Amino acid sequence: MKKELLDLLKQKAYRKKEVRLSSGKVSDFYIDVRKVSLSSRGIYLISQLFFQHIVKKEAVAFGGPTLGADPIVGGVCFLAQSSNKDLPGFLIRKSPKKHGEQRLIEGPNLKNGSKVILCDDVATSGGSLLQAKKALDSEGVGVEEVMVVVDRDEGAREALAKAGCNLFSLFTKNDFLIK
Repeated sequence: MKKELLDLLKQKAYRKKEVRLSSGKVSDFYIDVRKVSLSSRGIYLISQLFFQHIVKKEAVAFGGPTLGADPIVGGVCFLAQSSNKDLPGFLIRKSPKKHGEQRLIEGPNLKNGSKVILCDDVATSGGSLLQAKKALDSEGVGVEEVMVVVDRDEGAREALAKAGCNLFSLFTKNDFLIK
């Protein structure tokens, strides 16, 4: 399953070209995981691999920053239900809604002291994941672990470790650059 996902990511998501990343850095390659996470086979594979890891944890919810986490959260929640596991999802906005309840964290009301797993599609510097963690911290919610499909190995692991979070990734940039 993992090899099939990597092959799919290499075919559909990996591009050898110069791009500016959300971190502001310029890179000579780009991995647009959404090209795969928004496909039926891709989200199935990502969800299966993430769920296999999540069931070993004691988290009460699973979520991450919008937009990269959106399909992953939906896929994992669907798979959890089909496995008779209660695992609600949540999404974290970049800024609170201007109307309604003006929430930053969408989904169930997470209880103070609860533990969650935070996810995203790609980690570079860890900036968006740290921002999401900060939003959860402000609600008294702890992050048990951070999961990503691809870690670009550009500082996210170290930045998250400083914030007390372990980073689990299915792949790193070396999986794409070697072979």
